[in-house]
Amino acid sequence: MKIFHHSFLVDASIDKVWDFYTDLHHLQVITPKKLDFKIIESNSKKITLGQTAYFSSKILIRITWKTKITVCKPYTYVDEMNNALFKRWRHTHVFHKINENQTKVTDEIEFELQYGFIGKMFERYALDKLKKIFAHRQQATIEYLSNL
Repeated sequence: MKIFHHSFLVDASIDKVWDFYTDLHHLQVITPKKLDFKIIESNSKKITLGQTAYFSSKILIRITWKTKITVCKPYTYVDEMNNALFKRWRHTHVFHKINENQTKVTDEIEFELQYGFIGKMFERYALDKLKKIFAHRQQATIEYLSNL
């Protein structure tokens, strides 16, 4: 299993950041356009404990997956999924108040690719893709929240 970690600061209050990230449609704002991300179905527009949602995007091929929110409490939530590429995916989102107008956003992803030994050969590629995606997510979050 591999672990990916990414953190950044955003000049916005923790409540503003939390409201943005717990609105399911934030994913369409922060996901790189080339991934052609789509929300297919969700039982809630807000991220809540037990929520399930179906998404689709292009990574190497178009994939569809179901995610479930397994932890949701103020300023932390966890989504878990599996699909054709990932045998395991556990994404922890944590938001820390730095001061009244600054928040630290932290993402930690534990993942394991499908396909045994072949999947292990692609772990470095997956980590590189995650770095690029989360660099974009950081910039998009900062831009979006600074315009509110």
